[in-house]
Amino acid sequence: MVEERRSLVRWLLGSGFLASIVSFLYPAFRFMNPPQVAEASVNEVPAGKVRDLKPNSGKIVRFGSRPALLVRVNDTEWRAFSAVCTHLNCTVQFQEERHMIWCACHNGFYDLHGNVVSGPPPRPLEEYAVHVRGDDLVISKRA
Repeated sequence: MVEERRSLVRWLLGSGFLASIVSFLYPAFRFMNPPQVAEASVNEVPAGKVRDLKPNSGKIVRFGSRPALLVRVNDTEWRAFSAVCTHLNCTVQFQEERHMIWCACHNGFYDLHGNVVSGPPPRPLEEYAVHVRGDDLVISKRA
């Protein structure tokens, strides 16, 4: 009888100890291995109104979870690119006085076709299509 009680107490203490160890380790394991979250695919986004940008200017807009650069070259010509530099993923910006796209991180320059002009970027910017629908501007991925 006494031996049965001792084995019951040992079993309860051992299982309680094991449960407490698991309760400490499980949250740490979940923290170090978060679940994969699929990013929603975005193919087209509204970028504002035609009157928002004057000729020879640019602005950053959201394209899903990433930035895009919208440039108004002149009264009728628009261009859009991924605003993520191909060198180290810095955000690029449009320089009105040079008519070029500039990455401030390492002084890289792109022309208005997204091609690398100077600096360390290894490849051109991804270009998007710009559609003018009435007074609205829409940026979409190229097919």
